[in-house]
Amino acid sequence: MDKMQHMVYGIGNPLIDIIVSVEEQDIIDLGIHKGTMALISSQRMEELLQLSKQRKTTYSCGGSCPNTIIALASLGVPATLAGKIGNDENGTIYRERLVSLGVQDELVATDKEMTGSTVILSTPDSERSMNTFLGANRLYEEADVCESTVAGADFFHFTGYMWDTQSQQGAIRKALSIAKQHNTIVSFDLADPFAVGRYREPFLSLIKESCDIVYANREEARILFDNYDPYECCRSMGKLCRTAIVKNGKKGSFICHEGTITAIPVKGPVVPVDTTGAGDVYAAGFLYGRYHHLSIQDCGIIASILAGEIITQRGAQFSKEKAQELRNLLESGAWRSL
Repeated sequence: MDKMQHMVYGIGNPLIDIIVSVEEQDIIDLGIHKGTMALISSQRMEELLQLSKQRKTTYSCGGSCPNTIIALASLGVPATLAGKIGNDENGTIYRERLVSLGVQDELVATDKEMTGSTVILSTPDSERSMNTFLGANRLYEEADVCESTVAGADFFHFTGYMWDTQSQQGAIRKALSIAKQHNTIVSFDLADPFAVGRYREPFLSLIKESCDIVYANREEARILFDNYDPYECCRSMGKLCRTAIVKNGKKGSFICHEGTITAIPVKGPVVPVDTTGAGDVYAAGFLYGRYHHLSIQDCGIIASILAGEIITQRGAQFSKEKAQELRNLLESGAWRSL
């Protein structure tokens, strides 16, 4: 069948992000393992919300896959987001925000749970510790997947966070089956070291059987392949899928495409303001390049440029002004001289 106009389709966890500036001692007092994502109970969420009232706090739409889809839309790539929200104020805010950002909305609302949220604790070294209450996200299921959208998309993007409930897994498996039938390119971001730790074997099978493009940071790759060398991890992952990407922080990234490994330099500051969403925006940059049929190296450079830009600010999304500036940079080709 012909592909629809919605070129990138993402299924993810729509979450209201609550970003709180904290000190190292706060992290210690809370017993949080810095730099990771933890799934929390409603009681723990209440505790963190109390802390947020005493610290500098900002709010935005979030979720790993949504961040990628929002970034793509802001750069002019037609993009659709699917997921589950609550029939509540945060759900309404999320929907309205998506519309204003130009994202096609395939969110499903439920009365059974409230809209999910993430309290992101940001320490002075710019590390962020994410505490997520999934809420309505946990209820996303097979019946919520729009078959025609997956079939009509050029790319289907999802993350490892979708493996935390059976119903979400079922939805992703259904979407993967549709993608396979209709030659939709599958893009998978491992997204979190703890998720890789929990689902290492299923993820290895998933990458080998269903994925075309896979993203991991060095820690996720280390857990997946039991190897501390990001280059070797990239080589190993490249044997499982067509395009394997391992992000190596301040040292750039490696991309293994059809067996050939390319080193991508870091673009942007060595000392970040806030690393929230850097991996999500990297994925958006890479997909932007693939959407425009650029070389693998160019896709990596654009991914690196966008990730370098997002870490100069607080939050995981660009302002409309910054997004327009980046879109102009990419469309004019001026990024090649950076």
